Amino acid sequence: MLHQGEIVQEAIKNSGISITRIVEELGITRPTMYRKFKDDTLDTKFVRKIGEIIGHDFAQDFTMPEQSSLPFVSSPPKSYVTAPVAPRVTTTQVADLDVSNQLLTLQTKYIALLEAYNELLLKVYGPK
Repeated sequence: MLHQGEIVQEAIKNSGISITRIVEELGITRPTMYRKFKDDTLDTKFVRKIGEIIGHDFAQDFTMPEQSSLPFVSSPPKSYVTAPVAPRVTTTQVADLDVSNQLLTLQTKYIALLEAYNELLLKVYGPK
């Protein structure tokens, strides 16, 4: 099963639009784009912008439960259970999720910082 980065990569490949054009319109570098293809989950704004560039609606592609973090994906149907059911979650699972979320947040910030640095270098030194 494909994750979000792979789905976006396939959609771009099927669109026939070059990666060069897409990264220029996004204002990112090719290596950054290829790193995004490896990500399990992608930022909603990023996915929407790519969809606008290639003329593709990703709302139908991101319908998997693990990919429902995107706001344009409808949430899974609610079950009509009369008694509340508490999920069985151990503290180690919660701690693992918390650490994973922190790492993903740091990774996102780091990539954004690198992209800002690359833009600054381009402004200062100009394109080669």
